[in-house]
Amino acid sequence: MLLGAALPFLDFFIVNVALPTIDHDLDAGPAVLEMVVGGYGVAYAVLLVLGGRLGDMVGRRRLFLWGTAAFGVTSVACGLAPDAWTLVVARIAQGASAALMLPQVLATIQATTHGAARTRALSLYSGTAGVVSAVGQVLGGVLVSVDALGWRSIFLINAPIVAVALLLAVRSVPETRSDRPTGVDGWGTVLLSLSLVSLLVPLTEGRATGWPLWSWLLLAVFPCAAVAFVLVERREERAGRTPLVPPSLLRVQAVRSGLMLVVPFCIGWGGFMFVLAVALQEGLRLGPLAAGLALVPMCVTFLIGSLGGVRLAARFGARRLVTAGALVQAAGLITVAATFWLDWDGLGALGLAPGLAVQGLGQGLLMPLTMRLVLGEVPVAQAGVGSGVLVTTQQACMALGVATLGSLFLSLAPGSGMRDALAITFGVQLVTVVATVLLSLRLPRGSAA
Repeated sequence: MLLGAALPFLDFFIVNVALPTIDHDLDAGPAVLEMVVGGYGVAYAVLLVLGGRLGDMVGRRRLFLWGTAAFGVTSVACGLAPDAWTLVVARIAQGASAALMLPQVLATIQATTHGAARTRALSLYSGTAGVVSAVGQVLGGVLVSVDALGWRSIFLINAPIVAVALLLAVRSVPETRSDRPTGVDGWGTVLLSLSLVSLLVPLTEGRATGWPLWSWLLLAVFPCAAVAFVLVERREERAGRTPLVPPSLLRVQAVRSGLMLVVPFCIGWGGFMFVLAVALQEGLRLGPLAAGLALVPMCVTFLIGSLGGVRLAARFGARRLVTAGALVQAAGLITVAATFWLDWDGLGALGLAPGLAVQGLGQGLLMPLTMRLVLGEVPVAQAGVGSGVLVTTQQACMALGVATLGSLFLSLAPGSGMRDALAITFGVQLVTVVATVLLSLRLPRGSAA
């Protein structure tokens, strides 16, 4: 199950360091390149909650197998894409496959484990998600540089991983489903999809296409669709039916406060990883391998933080540790920004190691505990829905971070230069980190320890 969980996070980030090579080989252009990243993220985010509901209905093991197999097929389609738009279509299909697969991982953990075993499983899941997010760009840089297939290898490598995951799942994963499965909330699905598409698509494509009329019309649709979604979900629950996102689930304090914290953290995280990949390759002129290896310190310290966080939370309290992690992350981001500003000329991958190491440690302390906090309070009967809501929030906000912070950086760089653009973008990201610190203070005491 953890192999399956690793794949969607890996493929959201692994493509970042390959974008210049894809542009060169396929003559993609800025708008299409942003769709290579954003199309995957939008499809993934839009269908996640529906994927969780379908797993509750037809069986989580069955849907995990279907989604994993589809992820393997679409990954091969990405790797064999003859042109840029074929790659975009394959990436969208890959994101949809991930949305079927990933919610089943968390839902299966919720349904098959209890007590200390569940705590350990959730810690492993959270650590996997965080470490793989950073490892993705390291692995991408290595593959693009040393494999004869170039950027295509970052997608084709998924095929053997999928084969192993399927074999293990068939042998060892039990079938689970909701005791009281319900039908799909049709109106809720449509309105949630419309809300996410009308927000993420124009923000992803607007800058590259010159902000045409359709982008503003879609943005105008977003608040209307979002309000309609909330009203429909409340009506469904009051009528005794099961909405796509039950409002009662969001009234659980740990779930509500944890999801609120995830929003600024993932916006900043998604945007940072995209901007950093561009700055290293286009600004500092590092190759894909060097750009990927620059993130190794962050990977190592994230793993240390996620593994050590469980024991530290038991001693000092989870809320204190999440707040401490957010403050450490802020210190790391400031260090990275200062390094870029002061040492731009002649700066290499090793020069960023101290700041990235501090940042990774803070994130390793913060994110796994927050995810455990949210998931630990979700009722088993709503495991699929709860995991879908969490990962939808996470994925939509990472895509939003790429769209907003990435667009800000790319729009400033031509006129102000890479260094000034980075300073402004990291300054904006620091606001999201401050918000993370403040929201961590709203977490319930003693949870997730």
